[in-house]
Amino acid sequence: MKFKMPHTLALLFFLMAIAMVATWIVPQGSFETQITDEGMEVVVPGSFQTVEEREFMSPVDLFTAIPRAFGDAQGIIFFLFIIGGVLAIIRQTGTIDALLGRMLENLGDKPAVLIFTVVFVFALASSAMGASGEYIPFVLILVALCRAMNLDSMTAVGVIVAGYGVGYGTAAFNQYTVVVANPIAGLDAYDGWWLRLGLLLPFAGIAAHHIWSYARKVQKDPSASLVYGEEPPAGGEPPKSYPDLKWSHIAILVAFVTALGVAVWGIATRGWYLTELGAAFLILGIFTAFVGKIGPTLASERFVEGAKDLAETALLVGIARGIALVMEDGQILHTIVHALSIPLSTVGPEIAGVGMMIMQTILNLFIPSGSGQAFVTMPLMAPLGDLVGVGRPVAVLAFLFGDGFANMLVPTNAVLMGILGMAGIPFDKWFRFCLPLVLKLLGAGAVVIFLAVLLGYG
Repeated sequence: MKFKMPHTLALLFFLMAIAMVATWIVPQGSFETQITDEGMEVVVPGSFQTVEEREFMSPVDLFTAIPRAFGDAQGIIFFLFIIGGVLAIIRQTGTIDALLGRMLENLGDKPAVLIFTVVFVFALASSAMGASGEYIPFVLILVALCRAMNLDSMTAVGVIVAGYGVGYGTAAFNQYTVVVANPIAGLDAYDGWWLRLGLLLPFAGIAAHHIWSYARKVQKDPSASLVYGEEPPAGGEPPKSYPDLKWSHIAILVAFVTALGVAVWGIATRGWYLTELGAAFLILGIFTAFVGKIGPTLASERFVEGAKDLAETALLVGIARGIALVMEDGQILHTIVHALSIPLSTVGPEIAGVGMMIMQTILNLFIPSGSGQAFVTMPLMAPLGDLVGVGRPVAVLAFLFGDGFANMLVPTNAVLMGILGMAGIPFDKWFRFCLPLVLKLLGAGAVVIFLAVLLGYG
């Protein structure tokens, strides 16, 4: 019987059950904590002590932890619903389709420029607004465009997935990952955005160079294509039907950038968090509906549909929070952090930071949801960083690299599998193409983390 990876929700509940059993076996303990000058609560290295009088949790606590976890995570859950609804309204206006369509129309006869530009723009969209599934409608357009330039479908998919992965790995404002992870680590929602935004261009360059190197080989020798013989010969006319870019689309894009700017300003100077951010995006949604001439009924329907699209993510966030809650109630969270810190503390903080990125990369195979992974791992990684000399912003960076880059490769990623399915590319062929790229990005990420720790970032 062929093994099938269980649904992520079932996997997270299974991890909750394991955490419950662990509370009966793993010694209970805790660190002392202190408040820094910046108001952040951190653990005190060397202060770990075991709890002498052990208290056991009952199996019933496993189930009561779930509604409690949803209560703890209600702020981010409702924020996700708002973001999903507002982005659905923006999609309804055709703004994203028109912008990308205009770009593809202008670059259709310049393959090198097309690859580098599309990777960068897709990465920027994912970094700023968490775009991922929005790229699926462009799969067939890019496939047709690439084939018209004597390239193959692997090149087209590589451009899309690389942009998506780099954007999530260098997420500056991504509401689904960094806005979740930073507060769990005790940081402002957009803390470190300037560094991640600065990293986007070089990482996008690495990805685009990898794709272009492959594309040139295919142009010179079609048999070098990894999907040679599995698709019709390249050539033909590029697609001619792209949506028109209107002034209303430009106004909506300007409003979106303005909303992000106001959010960053509010967080930095006014202490804004999810309530104020949610309000800012609701205003953006209303403005978008007005400028895009979407009536109240249609706007409401799209908002509900967008919120529905993130219902699974919201459930994953709640259950993932339940794992940490069980470990906290059972007083084993600090014990696990202490155990992880022992080997990492022997290799120096720079290598420890790289090790944290590797841990996140492996965990992404089982928890591809960025929001869910943040709730599972950041309660461990943030205090672990305190113990081994890795700043919390670096711990978040390690999470983002592990999540974003690995998402390009793991078969549990629904967006990736949807893109591959639409292009007709077998996963084994994609794995051969993408593995070297992911290793390059992780290698560059390791260098960034090493230098960030060495230079005292965070």
